[in-house]
Amino acid sequence: MFGLIDCNNFYASCERVFNPSLNGVPVVVLSNNDGCVIARSNEAKALGIKMGVPMYQIKELIDQSKVVAFSSNYSLYGDMSARVMNIISSLVPNMEIYSIDEAFVDFSGITSIELLGRQLVNAVSRGTGIPVSLGIAHTKTLAKIANKFAKQYPGYGRVCIIDNEDKRLKALKHFAIGDVWGIGRRHEARLKNEGIHTAYDFTMLPQSWVRKQMSVTGERTWKELRGISCFNLEQEPTVRKQICTSRSFGKMLYDYDPLSESVAYYVSACARKLRNQHLYAKSLMVFIHTNNFREDLPQYWQNTSIELPVATNDTSELTQYALAGLRKIFQKGYAYKKAGVIITEITSSPQYGIFDSVDRDKRDKLMQVIDQINHHSNNYIKLAAEGTNKEWGLKREMLSNKFTTDLNEVITIKCK
Repeated sequence: MFGLIDCNNFYASCERVFNPSLNGVPVVVLSNNDGCVIARSNEAKALGIKMGVPMYQIKELIDQSKVVAFSSNYSLYGDMSARVMNIISSLVPNMEIYSIDEAFVDFSGITSIELLGRQLVNAVSRGTGIPVSLGIAHTKTLAKIANKFAKQYPGYGRVCIIDNEDKRLKALKHFAIGDVWGIGRRHEARLKNEGIHTAYDFTMLPQSWVRKQMSVTGERTWKELRGISCFNLEQEPTVRKQICTSRSFGKMLYDYDPLSESVAYYVSACARKLRNQHLYAKSLMVFIHTNNFREDLPQYWQNTSIELPVATNDTSELTQYALAGLRKIFQKGYAYKKAGVIITEITSSPQYGIFDSVDRDKRDKLMQVIDQINHHSNNYIKLAAEGTNKEWGLKREMLSNKFTTDLNEVITIKCK
């Protein structure tokens, strides 16, 4: 049996943990530069606010309905996600972190599945303040369906279990084909043209038709919905092919210095991700471009790739190569709107050449110490190349505090 634990309206829930006055109030979280809605509380959904809608289009509704909007606080969300996953891992033998707010768990060999499921849900809610829902079934795809029912219907008490044939058939008949995990928009449109509107309808199709029209991937989804497990728990994460950090600027940049500061900052973020996963970069790409929506301005888009002589996750070393690349592609006379850094080749086992003169052990220890300090102090230690003038920073006018990752922004309690 598989379980899928999903945090309910995760970003909005994180904001509510440290501001209980938001309970019952419509809350939305916005994308970079406060552009579009990327998370909504149930109250915001009830107002008809759609995912991805631009902020300017709903400003009047927000003002009228007293919706509370927040800029994305990824430091807070990432730390709260880690706390949720730590609690889950302490209670189950095996788990797979699927996304920032979802995890699959393995219930194989568990005799009291419902009891453990409710313990998980209660433990996460008590330990973090984040409400979660749990779906349990014989396959991952069915667990996804059960999870959605656990969210939608309060009668389940946040835990829905599909553990027999009657429950499976009933669930499939009430589940839209477009909501099935693994059914994309193109396949959804095709299936609806064939008269397939529910997950149950899909399972009634001949296996040969599914294989021919939707390849082996679609066939696996078909099998999973029929209770045949095709996707195992992935306990060991695969080595990522790329790591990218990029942002649109809060305002357009014309000069090299602020652009170089942004690139250095993005390199630092990529390097931290590499070290957190014990990975190393073999090459990287730097790109810059103007705002293609501004047809009144000259346009420029350029990138450059750098092959590194030695695979590394050292921030200063990566920054040196990235800024050398930026100098090659930067051109004056343009209004730059976005820059980014992509680690294009990644390895888990670096090999150092006999002519490598860098003291790697010493540099590794330095990076470890810096990471430990910055984990509790909002990146106070950084390269001078990152600068202090956030002229290039994101527009984040409604940012909440980093309650759990910055000692200067922890919650304060006043006692009378």
